[in-house]
Amino acid sequence: MGRRPARCYRQIKNKPYPKSRYCRGVPDPKIRIYDVGMKKKGVDEFPFCVHLVSWEKENVSSEALEAARIACNKYMTKAAGRMPSIFVLQTGMRGAFGKPQGTCARVAIGQVLLSVRCKDSNSPHAQEALRRAKFKFPGRQKIIVSRKWGFTKYNRTDYTKWKQENRIVSDGVNAKLLGCHGPLAKRQPGRAFLSESLTSKA
Repeated sequence: MGRRPARCYRQIKNKPYPKSRYCRGVPDPKIRIYDVGMKKKGVDEFPFCVHLVSWEKENVSSEALEAARIACNKYMTKAAGRMPSIFVLQTGMRGAFGKPQGTCARVAIGQVLLSVRCKDSNSPHAQEALRRAKFKFPGRQKIIVSRKWGFTKYNRTDYTKWKQENRIVSDGVNAKLLGCHGPLAKRQPGRAFLSESLTSKA
């Protein structure tokens, strides 16, 4: 039996059907790689971040996720993709169970499908890359420009302010914020305690 079109499995109707000892013979997801581009670049290299967000509650097949990643990566070489968790599609009948035919992701409204970080000068190219990736997915998606610094959870204004105060420590593509807690031996002279305004934001 050949592959059924994705419209047969687009709607989320039942409980998730993950791969287990009862559900055997599941083919591997078609997603080859989850993070692509310049992954070793630091957090300060790419301050701009844009997300492709799902605007429907639906199943997205792994083939669609891989096709969108390829389309985005072809247009934007400095991109990084984030994918949701994977579940199993089934077709045909084998006893009381369907025969597995592939995997899919159960996507909620507002869930991020793809994320791209780049330099501010390349922001139009990143948005165009995600616009092209939208055509690989069913349903509706929105391209949302993040207010955060790269993949961090800090706003750009706060990040630049804390960077000048040496409160931001680079952690790969992410960053850590130094608070007012910790051993006093590691504090600089005169900086044993932070001011009240900084403590409230920590």
